[in-house]
Amino acid sequence: MAAPRSLSPFPALVERRAARGRWVIACEHATNLVPDALAGLGLSETDRAAHIAWDPGALALARGLALALDGVLVAARVSRLVYDCNRPPDAAGAMAVKTEHYRIPGNEGLAPAARRARARAVYLPFHEALRREIVGRIALGRGPALVTVHSFTPTWFGAPRQVEFGVIHDADDTLARAVAAEAQARTGLRTELNAPYSAADGVTHTLRLQAVPYAIPNVMLEVRNDLIATPAQQAAMAAALAPVLAAALAGAAPAAAPGAAP
Repeated sequence: MAAPRSLSPFPALVERRAARGRWVIACEHATNLVPDALAGLGLSETDRAAHIAWDPGALALARGLALALDGVLVAARVSRLVYDCNRPPDAAGAMAVKTEHYRIPGNEGLAPAARRARARAVYLPFHEALRREIVGRIALGRGPALVTVHSFTPTWFGAPRQVEFGVIHDADDTLARAVAAEAQARTGLRTELNAPYSAADGVTHTLRLQAVPYAIPNVMLEVRNDLIATPAQQAAMAAALAPVLAAALAGAAPAAAPGAAP
């Protein structure tokens, strides 16, 4: 079994902490960084740049949405192959040994101590930072809403995906259905609910952990990554989706508490 390696904690990236809007924007797969201590997980540089290691374009889109909606952004700093922050510590996919047709040598035979070290270094700092932003806004009476931002590849195991914008929910589908309806009315994107993934695929961990316990509005967004491959596309997508989210939240969720701090 692989011996545990020294791994320093990676605090989450938090931007626009002073934002006054209701949105808390999370990006769990923002980067393809693999710490030096893990020796690239045995993957080539080309493999680490592929979609298996991160969600290309997602961080830029999340930043654009946070700016447009006056929201705070919380993003993971480490590749999901090191630890997928949208998976609980007991999930096989938290430190996947295989994804699509890629084998991840550095994740094979991980000892329990190594899994714990990664959870402590990557998963806990991300979710502690995200909860801090949510709880702070709840305490201020700002009625926060959580959106997690992801991208997906146009093909999977060789099969093309026609959906362009996926809107995913966990137990509460209120905001997700409103977002899907607004997207269909306002954009030319081929929009589908619970595609290309759904809660049944285990992709709503962050929503379940961070939003459901506080009963706050929440939704997961999936954008096909060929539509946000360049800075211009990322900016255009943020401009298209920000009013979708704003209208959906206004129509589907209660406002901040009366008399709350502005």
